[in-house]
Amino acid sequence: MKIKEDFIYHESDEESMLIPTGDADFSGIVKGNKTLGIIMDLMKEDTTEDEIVARMKERFDAPEDVIRADVRTVIANLSKIGALD
Repeated sequence: MKIKEDFIYHESDEESMLIPTGDADFSGIVKGNKTLGIIMDLMKEDTTEDEIVARMKERFDAPEDVIRADVRTVIANLSKIGALD
């Protein structure tokens, strides 16, 4: 899975944003923190949930189940708005 080309990812300071282009079915802006930004950055290329979790574990000192729950939430929300291939 990866972010569709109909969405543009932007990061500034401590905020991450996913912005739909005119071709996207979603209308709005997805805003989040640095963690969301890291997950979305990993999803610029085709990846899996397990790969994202593994990369997040390298960066953060948190239990795998907590990281996996956060990743699943992001995937579910991005899927809901049609942002994933």
